[in-house]
Amino acid sequence: MPASRIPPDAGRLVPPNFITEIIDEDLRSGKYDEIVTRFPPEPNGFPHIGHAIASFIDCGIARDYRGRCHLRMDDTNPLTEEMRYVEAIKRDMAWLGWDWGEHFYFASDYFDRLYELAEQLIKEGKAYVDSLSEEEIREYRGTVEKPGRPSPYRERSVEENLDLFRRMAAGEFEEGAHVLRAKIDMSAPNMKLRDPILYRILKAEHYRTGDRWKVYPMYDFAHPLSDYIEGVTHSLCSSEFIDNRAVYDWLVENLAGKCGLPEWPRPKQIEFGRRSLEYTVVSKRKLIQLVERGLVDGWDDPRLPTLAGLRRRGVRPQALIAFARKVGISRTDRTVDIALLEWAIRDDLNPIAPRVMAVTEPLKLVLTNYPEGKLEELEAPYFPPDVGRPGSRKVPFGRELWVERSDFALEPPKGWKRLVVGGHTRLRHAYVVRIDEAVTNDAGEVVALRGVYLPDTLGKNPEGVKVKGAVHWVAAAEALAAEFRLYDRLFKVPFPDAGEGSFLDHYNPDSLKVLQGYVEPSVATDDPDTRYQFERLGYFWRDPERGRGEKPVFNRIITLKDTWKKAGAQKQEARPEPRPEKKAEPEDKVAALAPEAREVYERCRHLGVGEAEALQIARDERLRTYLEDCSAYGPPALAAPWVVHVLGKAIRAGEAGVEPQALMALLAELEKGAFDRSVAKQALEEALARGGDPLERARARAADRLSAEALAELVHEVLAAHPDEVAAYRAGKRGLMGFFVGRVMRASEGRADPKQVQSVLSQQLDRGSA
Repeated sequence: MPASRIPPDAGRLVPPNFITEIIDEDLRSGKYDEIVTRFPPEPNGFPHIGHAIASFIDCGIARDYRGRCHLRMDDTNPLTEEMRYVEAIKRDMAWLGWDWGEHFYFASDYFDRLYELAEQLIKEGKAYVDSLSEEEIREYRGTVEKPGRPSPYRERSVEENLDLFRRMAAGEFEEGAHVLRAKIDMSAPNMKLRDPILYRILKAEHYRTGDRWKVYPMYDFAHPLSDYIEGVTHSLCSSEFIDNRAVYDWLVENLAGKCGLPEWPRPKQIEFGRRSLEYTVVSKRKLIQLVERGLVDGWDDPRLPTLAGLRRRGVRPQALIAFARKVGISRTDRTVDIALLEWAIRDDLNPIAPRVMAVTEPLKLVLTNYPEGKLEELEAPYFPPDVGRPGSRKVPFGRELWVERSDFALEPPKGWKRLVVGGHTRLRHAYVVRIDEAVTNDAGEVVALRGVYLPDTLGKNPEGVKVKGAVHWVAAAEALAAEFRLYDRLFKVPFPDAGEGSFLDHYNPDSLKVLQGYVEPSVATDDPDTRYQFERLGYFWRDPERGRGEKPVFNRIITLKDTWKKAGAQKQEARPEPRPEKKAEPEDKVAALAPEAREVYERCRHLGVGEAEALQIARDERLRTYLEDCSAYGPPALAAPWVVHVLGKAIRAGEAGVEPQALMALLAELEKGAFDRSVAKQALEEALARGGDPLERARARAADRLSAEALAELVHEVLAAHPDEVAAYRAGKRGLMGFFVGRVMRASEGRADPKQVQSVLSQQLDRGSA
């Protein structure tokens, strides 16, 4: 029975969501016997973290339902596709753990069948060859407010259309002379249905089929029919294709049972919200700029979001799967806090990474009372007690040691707990030492330390001596020289491609620091793929390209904690400047919290609440109480940004007029895609000011909002009306973005969302300048 394929909620790789609800119902009703999905990347670039999330949805759902997921190369554009990208996609998908078995396909394998299906539509009078120019087709299509006009070539006879289409395929015409269009409805409200183009002439060499074909199918034609040919049941794609679904359904309906296609099963398209990640760009055009300008070291640079880059950095596929699982699936688009990815990486590495010691900026420490020539071996565990894994190694200890330069202060600040002249400090897994002298050069720089060790302090503290802290070290005589490549975020701001200017303006020049230091000798015989936690420094592994030789090179995979303090300086870059009368925050805001507040902060972070929001909630009891009340009706991570940033002022003042249950009801509908974030925010603000149910207010606002298709058309009209300003913008005057946003908002009579307006404007303006 098909229903027996429905997995229990507890055993799912992909948490239950609106897509799995649809699939469950399809199986219960007997609509499909098994579930078949597909992951169809275009082989025109290297896979990135967005592909990891999308493949998790496609392949993870198929795995949960004991179905199958096809890997298909969507290679219908000969201008951009290459076999090296095919091989990269196969390698990266296998690395993630996906197994497509014998179901590896190319859309180009279906060119003959797709051509046959196109002719079938012509024979039935449902497709025609149009000889209008691209500009004329756009003009004839009409606008959101104005229906389209039929092309003068729309009523060509079947015989003429077949003749022209076959001559197009034979290469008789130049590019742009003709296109094949579906004959649907030129007055349809959904403009995608206004006779979409199915085939165009392209005289280009295809990487697999050579110059055999002179016409190539459009995505809207190849996508649904490739699904149909393969027996795909659920075609899952991102929300940008929601309007294209009408074309998908039209083609499936009109070609069912013809040219070898079965009547059933028929594929269905389902859209999910897109996910973008802070501090990241994934656009191929922008990544190319980074590579070509030498800002990164090729497509597998560990700072890039490509899967090759993440793999070279040392990120394991298990971490990316855990991240995708945490991100979840909803109908709404969402920007993901990069802290969630970093948490997933740390959480994956913590139980498997043995702890060893390394010094990245070495400063020599000479223990004057330790016998010269003596070397002893100390036992040090690989894992702390909370990890609970066995294993230890021998760590050599001698008269001369390397310590971290940053662990010594000639003039220590208040609260200093590391090395200082006259102070006692524990060496990790070893003795307590006292620093007696800092040796300086002529410039006053510290070049070495001299001190003594306390012999009876191995594993215990000396009586009557206060030991404030512990530092890591390596024995100078036995340590291995190593290079440490400290990778960090590639951009300085969360949204590098938003706003005015180039995304390159936000490039982080400190995203890579190369240091020369030492690591304990125990790593010499380890498997080169071992991930380590270098104590107090972060997680590292050997660079697979340059780090497997005699001198190891270690890439930092991730720091031990978030060093960016996004609740402070970095978040401020994406928000208005703080008022000058406000006092500066402590440097380490979490450390400055009282113990009880710190517990609240850690609990919030464990529940997925962002750093900035968790910090605010930890500091304020009223925010904390309100969020706890919200948690009775939904996830705290969903509510927290709204509690802090939208309702926060009213809650702190004791004037929150929106009940937690009402807030969560609003956010539940937002997650289902009933409206967008700006509508929800405006509804909450109105409910605060004037009362009423925020959900009802949101529904009323959403009913009056422009659709994505309508907004795109409105933006197109505004740009067409201001050609001089468009040319100036594309020539570099990015400040004109405000001008365009204002014109679109005025034309929409306030019915458009300003953020969406800016996004659509950027897409259309950048498309013209690419």
